[in-house]
Amino acid sequence: MEVNKEKYAADLSSIKQARARISSFIHKTPLMTSGSLDAISGRRLFFKCECFQKGGAFKFRGACNAIFSLDDQQAAKGVVTHSSGNHAAALALAAKLRGITSYIVIPKNAPQCKVQNVVRYGGQVIWSETTIKSREETATKVQQETGAALIHPYNDGRIISGQGTISLELLEQAPHIDTIVVPISGGGLISGVALAAKSINPAIRVLAAEPKGANDAAQSKAAGRIVTLPETNTVADGLRAFLGEFTWPIVRDLVDDVITVDDTEIIKAMRLCYEILKVAVEPSGAIGLAAVLSDSFRTNPAWKDCNQIGIILSGGNVDLEVLWNSFSK
Repeated sequence: MEVNKEKYAADLSSIKQARARISSFIHKTPLMTSGSLDAISGRRLFFKCECFQKGGAFKFRGACNAIFSLDDQQAAKGVVTHSSGNHAAALALAAKLRGITSYIVIPKNAPQCKVQNVVRYGGQVIWSETTIKSREETATKVQQETGAALIHPYNDGRIISGQGTISLELLEQAPHIDTIVVPISGGGLISGVALAAKSINPAIRVLAAEPKGANDAAQSKAAGRIVTLPETNTVADGLRAFLGEFTWPIVRDLVDDVITVDDTEIIKAMRLCYEILKVAVEPSGAIGLAAVLSDSFRTNPAWKDCNQIGIILSGGNVDLEVLWNSFSK
């Protein structure tokens, strides 16, 4: 199935172009396996470790593609975005590599470790209130004042195309997988992954993993339209955004189902990643494993044939301040 770009904001061609554009800047992230986690899950699991990507998360792929897609005149005025953390750091790093200014709008409740990444990469931090509305309004104000190009965290074809390069790598590393489980928030990651994966292998299943406290994607799929929530409540700080006009059609058409899990399951999956894989994964990054281990997935007859499962460990920017403080007591 060749996905029609006239129908969606990206397609296999734009994803392959993104790969060519960003390949000299990104890491080709490793694929990890664990016999212990296979035994626990009753399936063969293949972990795509985007926690080892530059900036500590998959977001660098899309940010890099967007930044290096700008012409020189656009780039000269810099870029602006709003983000709770990983896209913010990714855009700051990509802008630094291109030698341009980045203005990063960050909500006041963003994890400190992610804010520090933005500062480390030279981004100019502008604070907003915690709501999506405040983030967007602040970013628009900065754009109007500076003339900077707005790079949306997920609702952008260049971002979707960059994230889709994960599927190109994953299906080269493990061409036999029958299912990919992907965290979902605004939908940029899963849109790119689904577009590429289903263009290469139309039979592959793409499942979204979402916190129960931020289950707008599950509600949107059920309703057949974008549903937003008055508030979200989850430990997974990277999964609190809502689907956009470019990501929703792809999620609606190409994502097979949304598996929701509670925060207890997410934290358990984080611990398994630490203890068994020996990999530091943030809550948003561990949710794919949480979904595969959940009762709702394991007992659902629709997924009994999901035996070779790729799981995107989307990021590893977890705030370890509490851990380090505990050692000094």
